[in-house]
Amino acid sequence: MEDQLKKDDVVLETDHVETVDHKKERKNKTKEQLEKLENEIKDLKDKLLRNAAELDNFKKRMNQERINDRKFASKTLIGDLLGPLDQFDRVVNMPTDNELLKNFLIGFKMINDSMYQVLNQDGLKEIEALNKPFDPKYHYAVEKTHDANKPDGINIEVIQKGYLYKDQLLRPAMVKINEWSENNGEDK
Repeated sequence: MEDQLKKDDVVLETDHVETVDHKKERKNKTKEQLEKLENEIKDLKDKLLRNAAELDNFKKRMNQERINDRKFASKTLIGDLLGPLDQFDRVVNMPTDNELLKNFLIGFKMINDSMYQVLNQDGLKEIEALNKPFDPKYHYAVEKTHDANKPDGINIEVIQKGYLYKDQLLRPAMVKINEWSENNGEDK
């Protein structure tokens, strides 16, 4: 019977050990699940902050685009008007000996000047190109000439005026540039 009691005691102790191991295992699983959930919460918070920042940036970008749309609303219209205005400018500045025609041209020149004044007040600005160094951002070279008496890379003639509209390029100035070289004592 003593043998039996010892066997029962061992069984009871083994059952107790399994229960403790089982509790430890369950506790470890719970800790792992808790860590996993905490990491998931951390990731979700990070994503939430990123999405909030992205939304804020999107709002700012849309607001800036709206401001620019209003600011440059008349850019296309002014660009379309430049061709006819250039032609009108050439006509009113044309030389003539006819006194009657001169009087009409003086009146038309006043109208032309007032149109350009209105456009200038709205933000139109002529690009200064004559006798300035060639700048491909603002000038479009249409022709080259070789004159050793003038500096190299200088615009010597403006074929068509260029314009900026509120610091944005509306149309580059078409220019004739001077290009020469002193290599071998000859112009190239």
